[in-house]
Order: sequence, then structure tokens, then C-alpha cells
Amino acid sequence: MLCVTTFRTHDEAIELANNTRFGLAASIWSENINLALDVAPALKAGVVWINTTNQFDASVGFGGYRESGFGREGGREGMFEYIKPAFETSLRPVAKSTVGKSRRKKPTGTALNRTPKLYIGGKQARPDSGYSRAVYGADGTHLGDVGEGNRKDIRNAVEAALKAVTWGKASAHNRAQVLYYIAENLSARAAEFAATLQAMTGQSSRLAQREVEATIARLFSYGAWADKYDGAVHSPPMRGVALAMNEPLGIIGIACPQANPLLGLVSLIAPAIAMGNRVVVIPSEVYPLAATDFYQVLDTSDLPGGVVNIVTGGCEDLANTLASHDQVDGIWYFGSRSGSAEIEKLSARTIKRCWVNNGLERDFYIPQLGEGREYLRNATQVKNIWIPYGE
Repeated sequence: MLCVTTFRTHDEAIELANNTRFGLAASIWSENINLALDVAPALKAGVVWINTTNQFDASVGFGGYRESGFGREGGREGMFEYIKPAFETSLRPVAKSTVGKSRRKKPTGTALNRTPKLYIGGKQARPDSGYSRAVYGADGTHLGDVGEGNRKDIRNAVEAALKAVTWGKASAHNRAQVLYYIAENLSARAAEFAATLQAMTGQSSRLAQREVEATIARLFSYGAWADKYDGAVHSPPMRGVALAMNEPLGIIGIACPQANPLLGLVSLIAPAIAMGNRVVVIPSEVYPLAATDFYQVLDTSDLPGGVVNIVTGGCEDLANTLASHDQVDGIWYFGSRSGSAEIEKLSARTIKRCWVNNGLERDFYIPQLGEGREYLRNATQVKNIWIPYGE
């Protein structure tokens, strides 16, 4: 049985086709191959057949979008469902933070008390709760206060990310230029960020400077990756080819690690936005001032509002809210083992991509652990488009 409906334009046809919770496979039939190739990327389906249907091959991935599930069978992307990086066996458990255990000191001097806001939709926003939490340095000195985000703030951040849909449609070259600009503006304030890291974490001036330099290098690295993380062309046994195209997930919730508050933050944000995603970020719970200073850099770097949203507060509660949100397409969690298990359970209920560290600590300074194809692969989903070709 075939259900048929009429449409006036191909844009209307796309809208009708995407008006479903599912997205396993689709077929496009047209005598105009240019029109068919224009429609294929717009369909929210994991497999798209052009002028054919129900084609399968072990060399070509198969799997869906939305409530049709995630992950792929077949092809290179299918292999990644069954393997994990060898370096994970040597990672250490996440260390418990000792921040706040030293004797807290009262503010001294004439400096004003800082209360950075949340960053939602390209604007600074007060937390819905009206509450804030104090941030203390390694020596117990009061450094300021940050907003105590809650479920309503996460909802506002996701709504802002939904409105920034044009970021995923921007050219890879444009996204690369924005990342380069962010790196340049961060470089201009390197000394300021190093001083903030030193005050929060108690690390030496040399180590703080090293973290800022590594963060700038990472931004340049993902700017270069933005237009170079290509798909693949498969040659299945048919008169045609199959294009494995990398597409952004959509909205990714990110719970950052507690250590390396600036480098860890950027190492997770940069690959996600380089691939065209929008993010809702929960920065380090104990060292949040690096993130609240960083959004000032974003404000001056041509990044559209809503692409990066930052909500400070309790990591576990906010991460669980993100994992339960129906309009969040994926979540990355870098925290405790128990927190990872809860995130996986909540993500399964809404069928979203989930990437957790299972309580293992990564050294983000090491390129193999802190950047590269593993991050880009988790920031994308593969659409396989079967195209008639040749005789």
C-alpha cells in the first residue's frame, strides 16, 4: 500500500517528509537529478535513496535519525559502534576536588564583588532562581559569585539554541573563520585569563599560561578541521555510488570536566560548533569563572547568538536535565562514574546520542586524548545518500 499526497514546491515536500518523529530511510524520485540532490541533504533521515529504494551493502552504513535510533550498521561508521580507543584502558579515575576545603577568607581590598551572569542566546542573563553560588580560590579567597542555574535556565538555553539553526547551514569556511577569530581575541586577553586560572586553581603562573596557550592552539586546530572532516564515497555493487556525508547532530548538551576549566571547556565546545552544532554548556562547577570570562570573548568574535549557551551551577542536576530534554540531540558528560550511568539511562529514554567518560579522567593537554577525530565523530551523524551513476 502506498499513501500519496500532493505538494506545490519541493520545499513543501521536504516539510511534509520531515513532519514525523522518525527518520530511518527515504526515497526521492525525480527526473531532475539536481533537484533530487538539493532535497537529499534537507531530509531528516539516515539513509536517502535517489531513484531507487531498499538498497543495502555491507560497505555502506545504515541507520536512522530521531526516534529511529542512533548508531550505524555497516561501513566505517558501523565499525565504531563495536570498538573503543585503546588509550581508555590507561586512564585514571576522576579525582575528587579539594576546592573549598581550605579556610575561606573574607574579601580584601577595594575590588568590586563580581557576579557574572549566565550566557543564553548571545546575551548575559540572570538565573531564573535569583540565587548565586560563591567561588573561592585555592587559598580560600572569595573571587566572586556565579548564577545558580536550574531547569528553567536549561529550557531557555535550549530554546535559544533552536533559534540558531542557521549556524548548521553556514559554510564550513565561515565556521572556520569564526573559530580563528575567537582564538585571536582570546590571545589578546591571554594574560588576564592566565591570572584568573592561577587565582582559581592555585597552579603556577607558568602552568596557567600553558593552559591558555593550549586553548588557543585548540581553537586554531578545530578551525582548520571545520572544512576538512570529509565524508566518503562508497562503490556498492550497483550502477551508482553512495555518499557518506557528515552532518551535525543539532543541539548538544555538554557537561565539562572539573579540572582544566578553560582548556576542557574549549576542547569540548570547539569540535561541536566546528561541525555546525549548537551547544548548551555546563562549565566546571568549582572553577566556573574561566567560562564566564570566555563568553565575553564570544561576544566580540562574530559568533551568532544561541550557538554557545553557558549555564553555571550544580553539574549533576543540570546535566540530568539536559539528558532528559526532548529537543537536545546529544549529550557529552565528563564527570563521575555514577553520573555517567545516570546520563546514559536518561538519554536512552529520549533516544539521544550519548558520550560519557565513565568516571575516567582525560588529560586534555595530550592531543590524542584532548582533540581529534574522536571528538568530531561524536559531533556528527552520517547520512548515506545512494545516487545513480554511470552506465
